[in-house]
Amino acid sequence: MIRSVVGFEGVEERDEEQEEEGEEDLRDGGVPFFVNRGGLPVDEETWERMWRHVARIHPNGEDIGKGIRGCNDLPKIPIPSVPTYQPTTTIPQRLEAIQKYIRDLQYNHTGTQFFEIKKSRPLTALMDIAKEMTRESLPIKCLEAVILGIYLTNSMPGVERFPLSFKTHFSGNHFYHIVLGVHCGGRFGALGMSRRDDLMFKPLEFRSLADLVQEFQGAYRGLWHSLRKVKLGQYVSHDPHSVEQIEWKHSILDVDKLSPEELRRELERHTRDMRLKIGKAVPPSPTKDRKKDMGSPLRGPGSPMRRNSRVERRPSGEKKVLDPKPSSDMNGYQIRV
Repeated sequence: MIRSVVGFEGVEERDEEQEEEGEEDLRDGGVPFFVNRGGLPVDEETWERMWRHVARIHPNGEDIGKGIRGCNDLPKIPIPSVPTYQPTTTIPQRLEAIQKYIRDLQYNHTGTQFFEIKKSRPLTALMDIAKEMTRESLPIKCLEAVILGIYLTNSMPGVERFPLSFKTHFSGNHFYHIVLGVHCGGRFGALGMSRRDDLMFKPLEFRSLADLVQEFQGAYRGLWHSLRKVKLGQYVSHDPHSVEQIEWKHSILDVDKLSPEELRRELERHTRDMRLKIGKAVPPSPTKDRKKDMGSPLRGPGSPMRRNSRVERRPSGEKKVLDPKPSSDMNGYQIRV
């Protein structure tokens, strides 16, 4: 079933399966966006839908699409190389190299996310998508950058990774963003992708998780956004073949209802919870035959992962109710992050 969703810059279609994935995953700075569900190469229907959407959301309308599609001598886009390291390369230097690679892929402004990220998929399936990202070298959004960051840090056992997402408020609207928190040697940092330089990479120099969150809160304040909620996941396994799911929302903190000291205490509690997970038994990796049966989630609609995707539900069993969104015209481009 297809529903119409009114965004800041027009009307867009969204299906029920998208709604179950979570509104924050399908809104780009408050504006709804499409997800390419047909894998790569992009099929004709998705391709044409993307260009129609570009014409709707871009200030220059259809002219921008015609100018690009009708040009035969577009400049060649350089393809970034996946970072490699010398044995003497330090962890902070490796994280900086990973962030540079993510940034070099560039932010996806098309309004169509090229890689379908279903949070309920097992880690091994999400790592297959990350491999596809490195092969295709297409622009990405923030959730894709988190999956790619996990993939590129799997070979660093001393670096713990966890999802860190934010809900902010600006000019009567809510905005969502996610980064990959990292922890190593008693210091915290972050990897990610955003339109804003101060909302993605954070070097490995923060003494506590509270200090890291406070850094993001200050960056949002500089953009006239007020931080409303912080959602934190658990440490992610380093086993790329693990069948466990990423725990995206172990702690949900309502910043409006917490004093700064209470927020710090809750973040310290979450840090302890993450440490407790280290060393716990995790589901065994699938056998070679099992992995062959699972296949790649990016392939055709007949794959087991794709067949099962429609019956996946949130752990709580509750469906998220979408609040009606106000429409607006192109005259006031929102500050989007």
